[in-house]
Amino acid sequence: MDLTIQPPRRASNTSLCGIAALARMTDKARAHGDETIGEYIFGDTSGLDKKVLTFLNIAHDDFSDAAEQYTDEELSSWIKRSTDITEADIQTFNTDLLAWEPFNDASRQRLIDRLAKYNPPNPEQITTMIQSMELDDWGCFYDVDLTTRPPRTPYDRSIAGIYGLMRMTDKARAAKAGKLNGYIYDCPIDLEILAFLNISADDYQDAAYHNVNNIELSDWVKNNTQRTQSEISQFNYYISHKGPEGEELQTIFNATRDRVAPGRIDITLWFDLLDLDDEHDYGIVDLARHAPRSPYNTSILSMIGLARLIDKGRASLSNSLGDYFYGKDSFLDSHVLKFLGISAESFQNALKDLPDDGAVLNWVQKQIDKSDTDIIDFNDKITSRGPRNTKQKSWFKKRVGGLDPNRPDITTLMAMVQLDDQITFIRQKAGV
Repeated sequence: MDLTIQPPRRASNTSLCGIAALARMTDKARAHGDETIGEYIFGDTSGLDKKVLTFLNIAHDDFSDAAEQYTDEELSSWIKRSTDITEADIQTFNTDLLAWEPFNDASRQRLIDRLAKYNPPNPEQITTMIQSMELDDWGCFYDVDLTTRPPRTPYDRSIAGIYGLMRMTDKARAAKAGKLNGYIYDCPIDLEILAFLNISADDYQDAAYHNVNNIELSDWVKNNTQRTQSEISQFNYYISHKGPEGEELQTIFNATRDRVAPGRIDITLWFDLLDLDDEHDYGIVDLARHAPRSPYNTSILSMIGLARLIDKGRASLSNSLGDYFYGKDSFLDSHVLKFLGISAESFQNALKDLPDDGAVLNWVQKQIDKSDTDIIDFNDKITSRGPRNTKQKSWFKKRVGGLDPNRPDITTLMAMVQLDDQITFIRQKAGV
């Protein structure tokens, strides 16, 4: 759960054990563990979480561990085993929590400020702490601006497991805000998705506007369509493998492809063309759409990892790293930067003014004093590096097994990174 791009579930959400604010705390616990909590706070430092933890009589650390380890369903079972609260207890807790009013000058002022900032309909009905929090969550994330970034990749299945729906959601919200930037909400692909779900464009736009958490929007979709998981899998395969049909559409497709990716005749599907078009028009590297260059790539300075570092640095600049880490948080990046004697911040700042790989190469060569032998030695050391102790070996074996259990030949960190890239995007584009 990345709480830099969406809020946690509503504080009034009772989907876990019937307990208000439990789903919200779960999302924050997972984001805290993933270091994607953004400006939210979790556990004992949050007044709301503290109320929930006290009611459950579960320690902050114990809940954090369980939330990271278990799915929602498993977490619900764990909580029921770990507590002796009754349905009557839950009803009382929920009633009291939902009626919780601003209790000091600071919380009263926050509510006043949020009402003024977001100007919601029926402001007189927003009076409680929970309503104030939910207003702030909504206000921070409903306004999607496609003048500053593209909609997300059509391969993103964050909403109800359906290809194209996250992208359509971005466009629906941007249309509501008047910030579509030339994109079309209910384009032909959107219309196919809506027809499959039997949901109108207006109804979906309204749902996307009011449900800014992906899980809650997914629940809305599932509650408003009769489609089964099997039908969704079939549709995903169909829509993700869709290419231009007819001479007119083929001409449009080819012209766009030639503009954004000359020579890429391997691009034959609309989804792949949309990804390329988005990156080209916004001048970004988006690692939610594809992997960075191979860790073995030596096209820049004949050095392992440098081309990959450039891709991740540019992605970090455009806030499009996807699930990747940049700089000191990345094993390979940190070693490359240490060898070069350049900080992640300096490298990233330099990229702002360096338009291409050639310019980066010239800049790096001016910063360092490394011989060809130094680079060869670095390449040899980094490519042969494997897990060094029992803990690392255990993690490594589990990680490789989760990617492909039939690859006992993977023994180095570089090979594992390469496999991770391949499997991640194969799975993303599988269509089932």
